[in-house]
Amino acid sequence: MYTYYIIKNSERGINLRIEAHPILDFKRGNPVSFTFDGVRVEACDNMTIAVALHAAGFKGISESMLKKRPRGLFCAIGNCSSCMMVVDGVPNVRTCLELCKDGMVVETQRGKGALI
Repeated sequence: MYTYYIIKNSERGINLRIEAHPILDFKRGNPVSFTFDGVRVEACDNMTIAVALHAAGFKGISESMLKKRPRGLFCAIGNCSSCMMVVDGVPNVRTCLELCKDGMVVETQRGKGALI
């Protein structure tokens, strides 16, 4: 029913994204790349950071504060704060709302994040 295409990523492995859907029309943006914890990730400029990381195979993008368990993309609308990361040196960025930009640096946020 869905058609997937695989993009080889030399640093990570493979990326799975839906190429064709029987009902929905996907508008692909311009290709961009950014780094996540030192790994290059390819995305489109109309994708959010969290979606790009999920599609690139990064399922655990943060960790719980108390038990340090991995947390992934949950609500995808900015309410749960499970996707908070450090983006270009700014902590507590909700990556499910922030669009990808070419050359940005995204890092896993440990703990509450420092206020700047």
